[in-house]
Amino acid sequence: MTEHTADEALSAAVSSFLDAPGRFATVASVNPDGSPHQAAAWYLVRDGAIVLNSKVGRRWPTNLLRDPRASVLVVDGYRWVSVRGVVEVDRDPGRAHADIAAMARRYHADDPDAAERQVRQFETEERVTFVLRPGRVAADLEG
Repeated sequence: MTEHTADEALSAAVSSFLDAPGRFATVASVNPDGSPHQAAAWYLVRDGAIVLNSKVGRRWPTNLLRDPRASVLVVDGYRWVSVRGVVEVDRDPGRAHADIAAMARRYHADDPDAAERQVRQFETEERVTFVLRPGRVAADLEG
């Protein structure tokens, strides 16, 4: 296992692990009463950060809008990456829809028609993007 604290881009090995298709993130946020909340989510890696996107009104984005501390865990068997930090919020509708469209195309790469159906659905929703820059990264890429 490796662990480090950094305010910089993710390492090449960690980025490569995160970029692999078919992996989902578990996003942890803090509920109003201080208890933890976890949710599965799509993500992208961009400019050394993890990009998350959600429909406005769900529990985890509501939590992050109130308290921007977050933790993301991505697991593949016994290999995993954990990133903790503070999210930056991007409420720009154009960028939020572009981000979720990129995620739909990534996660439905084997079925472009399904991806485009999802993109059209997402265009009708109010979306928000969160950018998690690494504050602390822990990983076990050996398993």
